[in-house]
Parts: sequence; structure tokens; C-alpha cells
Amino acid sequence: MVEEVQKHSVHTLVFRSLKRTHDMFVADNAKPVSLDDRSHKVKMAVKLRTEYGSVLHMPVLKENAREKGAHGVIDSYGHKQYLQNQGDDDEYLITGTHPYPPGPGVALTADTKIQRMPSESAAQSLAVALPPSQSKMESNRTASSIGDIYRHAGIPERSQPPGLTLAMMEAGGNKNSALMAKKAPTMPKPQWHPPWKLYRVISGHLGWVRCIAVEPGNQWFVTGSADRTIKIWDLASGKLKLSLTGHISTVRGVIVSGRSPYLFSCGEDKQVKCWDLEYNKVIRHYHGHLSAVYGLDLHPTIDVLVTCSRDSTARIWDVRTKASVHTLAGHTNAVATVKCQAAEPQIITGSHDTTIRLWDLVGGKTRVTLTNHKKSVRAVVLHPRQYTFASGSPDNIKQWKFPDGNFIQNLSGHSAIINTLAVNSDGVLVSGADNGTMHLWDWRTGYNFQRVHAAVQPGSLDSESGIFACAFDQSESRLLTAEADKTIKVYREDDTATEETHPVNWKPEIIKRKRF
Repeated sequence: MVEEVQKHSVHTLVFRSLKRTHDMFVADNAKPVSLDDRSHKVKMAVKLRTEYGSVLHMPVLKENAREKGAHGVIDSYGHKQYLQNQGDDDEYLITGTHPYPPGPGVALTADTKIQRMPSESAAQSLAVALPPSQSKMESNRTASSIGDIYRHAGIPERSQPPGLTLAMMEAGGNKNSALMAKKAPTMPKPQWHPPWKLYRVISGHLGWVRCIAVEPGNQWFVTGSADRTIKIWDLASGKLKLSLTGHISTVRGVIVSGRSPYLFSCGEDKQVKCWDLEYNKVIRHYHGHLSAVYGLDLHPTIDVLVTCSRDSTARIWDVRTKASVHTLAGHTNAVATVKCQAAEPQIITGSHDTTIRLWDLVGGKTRVTLTNHKKSVRAVVLHPRQYTFASGSPDNIKQWKFPDGNFIQNLSGHSAIINTLAVNSDGVLVSGADNGTMHLWDWRTGYNFQRVHAAVQPGSLDSESGIFACAFDQSESRLLTAEADKTIKVYREDDTATEETHPVNWKPEIIKRKRF
């Protein structure tokens, strides 16, 4: 008779199998893997180099070295460690104090002398602070040259890559500088600039003065106003020379050509006009914009005019043929400002859609779109000497590097709607705002060295305090502002000011690494 096999559930069979497997290997379950000496030495040698490479050159204490031989110490991982500054240099021997008697009048003998020995921690700290050897000074020069590379490349030291966790060691510096964590980046001391003071107020317009431009010969300047007129003024005396009429709405932009005797203007009547200054007449119209034209600029090397409009486009015009070469489309709101330069990118626009676009002039397409601003960008200015530019918005003034629009730094503190920016070759950046305030900044460091709020013209309301445009003259010794109280104000540097009378009230504040 065949004996019946007892049937078990799958669950029971699986656990039975697990138990058999566990019983088979239970003897080795908690047994550690035997240590291989050779692999352990390799592992520790690698760890020493990677994690403690910067301090392996530290001097070995003489007390510890005596037992292991004067010429060198072999550590447990096969590395020979030499005493500090062997060879031509002097050896450092960390000892205690000189012997001294226990009290006054007691003779100093072998029995009475007292000598204090440093604690182990004190000896270690002293060893770390010892002056460097010649060989180490040579190796340190390599480290300091990294900092030099960044400085000479035009990158401030505060912009060094975050990967450099140890402080840069200057040549000949103490060895403990290698152990110090890198300090938080601080603003370098700004260049001193004399303060600017108001010295002339020019009246004549019957409406807000919306735009201003100085002619290349520095003899006169031109303004456009909400009274629909364009006025030309003598720069030296401030007297009115000429009024031009023709626009049927607010004049929003004017610029004088340096290549021909032409003045270009644009306005809220959608018109772009070319005036011949020999006859004081309009000789060309540029038709195409579908809404108010907010700004214009001339290309410095070719006969091209660029305009920007509330219709969300910028247009490129051939000055002579009046043909529209390109329509730069891409912004999703009014384009408030446009600038041209000879180098790539040749056109820069700022818009109420909060973006800045760098354009390819030949292709008529966007090269780069900068989206860092959170509010409308109403002003853009190019530095006259550096390959950089700045943009103004109620959230911040930001500096950028061409050609790709790399972010440099924020200039914070002008909390208002910034309508205009201007910069001179001396590195003075001016920002003018809707509330009538004007801030002056050091371009390199972003330090705000002066704030101006000029009184409005008598008879005007305080609410009519606003700066719509500003420009330096060609000598960069005068600053002209176009304002909401219907005046043009002229500023110049205070000749009597010195660095002693007007010191830079500057503290090395920690820079917040905030990109946006």
C-alpha cells in the first residue's frame, strides 16, 4: 500500500526552503571579511591624497620623530614623511620654554630649573602656523595664479566657481591659509566719484519732456515733448535755438546722426521722421508700425535705423531708401527701448513682457532671450568701453555681458519705475525714475554713491516729479535730464569735492549670490 504524501501549501514550502538556506549559511552570517593588508594600504593612501593632500606637507613634531629616526618617518601606509624644511632650510624644533628658576634670588641649577612644555594641541597649532619652506612657496604660486587668471579675465573674485572650497593661497602665505574655509564673497571697494550737483534748469516746453539727445559735435542738444514739438537748445548757454513741429502726438524718441546732418524722431502718432537739419524740414517718413513708437536708435557704422513700438515689434529701416529691412517679432508686449552697437549682437531690445532680447541683425532673428527680470524693462544702456550692458526694471538694475547675455550682478536699491539709464566712460551709471529720484552708481562694484531728488519747477505739482530720459554730453562732464515738470535739468560734477570731503561710505557687505 502506497503511503500518501502530505500536501503543503506553497506558502509553507517557500518558508521551509528559506529556512534550509538560512541554516546552511548561518555559520558565516556575521563573520567579517578578512582584511587584506595590501588593498587596505592602497585604499588609505588614496584617501590620504584626496582628502588630506593639502596638509600632508605639514611639519612633523620633532618629539614624535625622534623615535622614528631623524631623516624621515615612514607612516603605516608606506609614505615617507620628512621633517619640515630639511636640506638647506633650518629645521623647526618645537620645544618648551627656556629653563628658568622657581623664584627670585634662586640660583639656576639642574636641580632648581623649571621648564614648561607645550600641550599637544598647542604644538600642533604652532606647527601649522610655521612659515613656509621655499619649495612650498613655489607650489603655492600655482594656486595663487588661479586667482590671477580670474582677475585678469575680468571676472571679479566674488564670482569664482563654488567648487573652489579652499581659500586661494597667496604666494608666501601661511600654511594655515590652506585649511581656512573660503570667506563669503564681499563687494570690492568702489572707485571714488565726485558728487554731481544741479547747476541749470531749462524751461520752454509746454508738456512733459520725454526724450533727449546730444549731437556728436557737443554744441547743442535736442529734446522731444508731450507738447508735440522738438526743440534744439544751445548746450553751453541753455538757450533755445530752434523748434520743429510736425508730430501730431507726444514725441517719444530723438537721435542725431553722426554720419549725416539728419535728426530722427518718433512718437505716439506711429510716425518715424527724418529731419534735414540744413533745411529744418522733414525729408523722409518711415511707415510700418501699427501703434505708438516708443524709441529709436541709429547703427553706429551702417545707415540703418531701428525703432521699437507698442505693437510688440522692432523694425529695422534702411535710412536712405525708407525700406523696412526686418520686422523683429517675438516680444509679447510693447517694446519700450532699443539699442544698437557695431559688435554682435547688434540690436538689443527691452520690453514690457519683462524680457530682453539680443537680435541677429542679418537674419532678423532672436539670438538670446533674457528672462531674469520680473517686471517691465523700460531702459537699456550699453557701456561705452566695456563689452557689457545694463537693463533697468522696477525690480532691479541688472548688468550683463555680451555676446550671450551672461549675468554679472544686480544693482539693488532704486525701488521705483526706472525710465532711463545712462553711463559714461568713467564708470558712472545713472538711473532715473518715475518718482523723480535719480541714483548714481559705480559701474564696476554696483555701489550707489549718490541719490538725487531735485525740486520740481515752481508752479508744478509734486506729483509731476519724474525723470523720463537722461544723457551725458559728449565730454561726459554734464548730465542732462528730461523731466515731468516740463524742464530740462543740467548737472555737473562738483569741482570742489575731494575724497576727504565726500568719503565713500562703504562697508564690505557680503554679496548675496542671487541670480534673479
